[in-house]
Amino acid sequence: MSGSEHVLEWLQSWYSSQCDGDWEHEWGVTIETIDNPGWLVKINLEETELADREYPHQRVTRDEHDWVIAWTSEQTFHVTCGPGNLAEALSLFRTWASEDVAEEL
Repeated sequence: MSGSEHVLEWLQSWYSSQCDGDWEHEWGVTIETIDNPGWLVKINLEETELADREYPHQRVTRDEHDWVIAWTSEQTFHVTCGPGNLAEALSLFRTWASEDVAEEL
């Protein structure tokens, strides 16, 4: 199984784990194309355990078609990326969402 299939299976599992009869009617995951060319991914975090976590703005630019930009705002994880970087973009979310965050005392 390639890494991209693995990250897609993980995202499907994460999405399914959020579906509680209400969440999926109000929020969700959007993946669409942009005209750079590239991808835009929005993962709504409202009413999830990730809702209040921040992902600092990150930009990686390798060349005109090989880039990724990720950040959180308004309880949403955003990623834009080049046409061949979708798996990398989704992997950024997986890594961030899977991190163990110690609760502050």
